[in-house]
Amino acid sequence: MKEEFAQLVSENQDIIHKVCNLYCNNAEDKRDLFQDVLYQLWKSYPSFRSESKFTTWMYRVALNTAITRFKKFKKTPKPEEINERIIQVPDLKDDVLEEKLKALYEAINQLSKIERAIIMLHLEENSYQEIAQIMGITETNVGVKINRIKKKLKTILMKQEALWN
Repeated sequence: MKEEFAQLVSENQDIIHKVCNLYCNNAEDKRDLFQDVLYQLWKSYPSFRSESKFTTWMYRVALNTAITRFKKFKKTPKPEEINERIIQVPDLKDDVLEEKLKALYEAINQLSKIERAIIMLHLEENSYQEIAQIMGITETNVGVKINRIKKKLKTILMKQEALWN
């Protein structure tokens, strides 16, 4: 069982990294969340019934772990780290595409934890059915939520663009 679990996690560890990158801003928090997700995966692996794909189950565990962790730490405000956005040092190396991608990620970070999870899964080209399984909601609800999230992101991006101009 250990070998099977290790192989499955090793083959699909990019899922954990994506969730960690989505929910954490610094390397230390990413490492901590990665460890938490691995622990939760190992702890719940005996109950995995293969009713869905392993990756679907893995996404669900990773997202639930991230959301639960941040609900717990939400009560304790952390001092904001100094970064380029705060001190407003322009990065002349970024091209237009990188700037747009950066703006998209900033906009995604303004969404709720659940909305972030749904849009990340959508951007990863998961089907509505897979997203529904991972999130524990209906496919119809997935479609509605994705449309609302897209509208929200469009509004956020338009506000960001207005501030830059």
